[in-house]
Amino acid sequence: MAALVSLPGVAESVDAMRKAVDRAYGHRVMRRRSHEVTSEAALRGARGSAALAGADWALEEVRRRTDFSGDPEARTVGAALRLTAEAGQLLSVWRQSPLRVLARLHLVAAGSAAEGASVGRPRLAGESVDEPLIEAPLPSADEVAGRLDGLNRLIIAGSSAPALVTAAVVHGELLALRPFGSDNGLVARAAERIVLIGSGLDPKSICPAEVGHAEQGRTAYRAAFEGYLAGTSEGMASWIAHCGRAVELGVRESTAVCEALQRGAA
Repeated sequence: MAALVSLPGVAESVDAMRKAVDRAYGHRVMRRRSHEVTSEAALRGARGSAALAGADWALEEVRRRTDFSGDPEARTVGAALRLTAEAGQLLSVWRQSPLRVLARLHLVAAGSAAEGASVGRPRLAGESVDEPLIEAPLPSADEVAGRLDGLNRLIIAGSSAPALVTAAVVHGELLALRPFGSDNGLVARAAERIVLIGSGLDPKSICPAEVGHAEQGRTAYRAAFEGYLAGTSEGMASWIAHCGRAVELGVRESTAVCEALQRGAA
């Protein structure tokens, strides 16, 4: 992954994102009220991830609702909220066993609908996948198993690559594999969040990349992901830059929260 930093534009994306994150952490509100910013970032990040999964609810509706067990959109929003809450609890396990974390994330996303042997484990040959946003051909179950093992070993071994590059690869690989029967996009974005937090880039989880992915739109998300699938230098650089821009937009959102808190408007 370290070699990806040399791709055109990647170093610039890493630098721009790092500076944006540093500015957010330097805001005066973060000195005493960072927990409020973290909570709001989690809510907005979950809303953004759910929007990409087809449940594009207004923020106030997400904030207001308490029951997410009804229609499919409500269940998607509930899954995104649960995943965001769970992500911060899995950091130490992620460093030792990423596959265990991914299984846990899928169980959390499935929630009360978690029934049957297929929940919380990679799909087997012949099992279908419900992931309407990503239309790329599905890798075989054998390929999924092999690539997940490679991703697991890569994360455990560690890398000198910047957090953005690692997060983008984890996110893109999980979207490409769609290892579970459902909720793969939600799980992939939660895994991206875990990498960004656990790397030390965003230790207080105030920079919700999911907000930025949603703000750039589903069409741009799919187009950037096509670059990852292509595996070319240009495609990989485009996907990493897209993920970097998503973090920057998440930073902008949290900075607005800081400003509102400072004015006493939130």
